[in-house]
Amino acid sequence: MNRLSDTDILDIEASDSIDAQAASWFARNREDTGRADRKAFAAWHAVPAHARAYAEFEQLWADLAQLQQLNKPVALPPRKASVWRPALAVAAAVLCALMATQLGAPRELYHLQVSAQAKGARTLSLPDGSTLYVNANTRLRVDFSALQRIVQLEEGQLYIDVAPDKERPLFVRAGEASVRVVGTGFDVRRGPRQLVVSVAHGQVAFAPTPQGPTLQLHAQQRASYTYAKGTLVQQPLSDEAVADWRSGHLAFRNRELASLVDELSLYRPQAPLQVSQAVAQLKVSGNLDVNDPDALLNALPALLPVKTVSAADGAIRIEPNQ
Repeated sequence: MNRLSDTDILDIEASDSIDAQAASWFARNREDTGRADRKAFAAWHAVPAHARAYAEFEQLWADLAQLQQLNKPVALPPRKASVWRPALAVAAAVLCALMATQLGAPRELYHLQVSAQAKGARTLSLPDGSTLYVNANTRLRVDFSALQRIVQLEEGQLYIDVAPDKERPLFVRAGEASVRVVGTGFDVRRGPRQLVVSVAHGQVAFAPTPQGPTLQLHAQQRASYTYAKGTLVQQPLSDEAVADWRSGHLAFRNRELASLVDELSLYRPQAPLQVSQAVAQLKVSGNLDVNDPDALLNALPALLPVKTVSAADGAIRIEPNQ
């Protein structure tokens, strides 16, 4: 199991109730926590309301321990303080999973940071049974707690086959955007211009911004969110494969040039690609060898009425061929 560094602290979502936060911290503290965890807990526990909630969970654990000793269902002893709040009673189910083996094994806390190489894809097996594929030039973090599973995509592209867990959904977060799933297979690409979500099987809930609507995507559907315009476009994928970059070759049909350039930029981080608005909406079809992106770039003038112009700073601009 990976431990946090001094600078990496597992986040507890601000949207969680105090009881849920207390449950999460109680579960973590039963593990052999590192210094960063202890510092984060001390800061959280310094708030009086947090300290009260945590004390209630300590008492709750003592009550539940009697069930383990008896090894059979019994009524819990009466509380000395106030009646449990509904949120506290719900969160008690989380703690039940941390008791004896016969009552269920504890869910493992998991933390992983990935910075992918310049070429080639990586395949990672996650402790919940999910499989994560990471494209080249991609940076992401994986944080699993007792309550939720989070993959934070900093830049680049991933595909994940998610193991179902209705009690602990998985979120892929890319900046302000969020993709929520229980069990499905889908691709997320966070490029310089667009955030693109493509679903292979199952369904996902895609929210490009916290304030905007949530889009439900099903198998063989894709949604592209353009940052500059704030536009969200949904389209069917037909025969187009999802995450075919895993094989090293990517096929595309009738792709807008701007969208293709955004994807091509993933494989050429050393030299930014720019596209003129005059040709940004031209449609193009073809194939991309992800290990030789310049081959496609050099072929564009034969496929479209465009030319490539190199700037002094190393950037390459695609302009009309006039």
